[in-house]
Amino acid sequence: MKFLFDLFPVLLFFIAFKFAGIYVATAVAIAATFGQIGWLKLRRKPVDTMLWVSLAIIVIFGGATLVLHDETFIKWKPTVLYWMFALILGGATLFFRRNLIRSLMQEKMELPDVAWQRMNLSWIAFFSLMGALNLYVAFHYPTETWVNFKLFGGMGLMLVFVLIQGAMLSKYVSDEEKN
Repeated sequence: MKFLFDLFPVLLFFIAFKFAGIYVATAVAIAATFGQIGWLKLRRKPVDTMLWVSLAIIVIFGGATLVLHDETFIKWKPTVLYWMFALILGGATLFFRRNLIRSLMQEKMELPDVAWQRMNLSWIAFFSLMGALNLYVAFHYPTETWVNFKLFGGMGLMLVFVLIQGAMLSKYVSDEEKN
């Protein structure tokens, strides 16, 4: 359910783009992100830091797209988000000697230090490459192709990456945990 909840603004952006174009889709994505936060607040649930970050980025880049009537800004939004994730993960490791992937997931699984380090580096590399790939598609293909890539390509690559991560980590799962 959380995955669908997180995907909600992207899905609405995609649908709005197909029916009304990039500017309406951008406004819909901004409204949907505000709606997500409103929904969580209404239900007295905590709002993840990443949702606040996503809201700030969509308001800044989506707002610039709407005010300046230039789709370039909204096309940069996923890259900024991906690269911000990579910088946060890398910066925490480099400057604070803290593995944020481990901090987020250590309650769900036990791994040796080397596996946590590899997983953290893998996510940094993945987010860095996804940011670059977004820019490539955004500025080398028509907007419609970019919108399709944003939903299907981005989600598909994320799914493949997570499955590869799972396969790599499966050797650390004990037989007892597998059952």
